[in-house]
Amino acid sequence: MGALKKKLESFREQFKAHKMTPQRRVVLQSLLENPDLHLSAEELYVIAKEKDPEIGLATIYRTLDLLEELKILHRHNFGDGRSRYELSHLQSEHHHHHLVCLTCNQILEVEEDLLQQLESLIEKENGFRIVDHRVQFYGYCNTCDQNKEKV
Repeated sequence: MGALKKKLESFREQFKAHKMTPQRRVVLQSLLENPDLHLSAEELYVIAKEKDPEIGLATIYRTLDLLEELKILHRHNFGDGRSRYELSHLQSEHHHHHLVCLTCNQILEVEEDLLQQLESLIEKENGFRIVDHRVQFYGYCNTCDQNKEKV
């Protein structure tokens, strides 16, 4: 639990103008314990409710909005009708990319950023300074793709 507590404390600077309420701590803790998931507010609510049975869905939404405003979270839309959230990767200049399975809705992360040359070309040809980009690839994960072939 020491590493988790240390990570929670690392957000103290971003929270200095806001109170770290017990509910906000539960939401952050739930996100930190599930770093590889891209949780919707409803999924996060189920996880947080196990830690704090009194927490409400409205509190989850307000906390997610605050965490996004504080740049602790990124909000994503993967085409499934829900906003999904993940912790910001503050050490990286760009967002990582995502692979979204059209069958099971699994979301995989791709850390390689091979678009630097393309960004440079776009900036040069269009006189446009790029500060970030987001890329999502849609297809089928190995499991779903193999299951499709069997049918």
